[in-house]
Amino acid sequence: MESIPILKMGNFLLVTIQVDMHDRLAMTLQEDLTNRITQTHAHGVLIDISGLEIVDSFIGRILANIARMSRVLDAETVVVGMQPAVAITLVELGMSLTGIRTALNVEKGMALLRSLPAGGTPSSLNETTNQITATKWRADDDAED
Repeated sequence: MESIPILKMGNFLLVTIQVDMHDRLAMTLQEDLTNRITQTHAHGVLIDISGLEIVDSFIGRILANIARMSRVLDAETVVVGMQPAVAITLVELGMSLTGIRTALNVEKGMALLRSLPAGGTPSSLNETTNQITATKWRADDDAED
């Protein structure tokens, strides 16, 4: 049976799709990837789709499902290398790919994954949230005086 290789790089899994995706291969990828996340305790998944020239609604749904399943398993997903025609098709199909982060290439995708702590929010956003919370607590303390 045909499958797509899943490579482990530190705390991340790297998937490079270099073949035309058909429905059965997409389902196999989804199952294999969720199993590998569990086995390796990966914190991130990078899926390179630069080899895909066509994405239909089923493949789009599978990518969205992979991102949701990964998040449930404590891993964030970044899709990289999306061709303009693929982006146009997904928008025309009305697929928002909610929960999927995107980057232009593997380098930018890896940088994005590295910037995400376990909660899946970029470090700078966490720091801002912590500062806002600390300010709120000080304001609440001042109001009690």
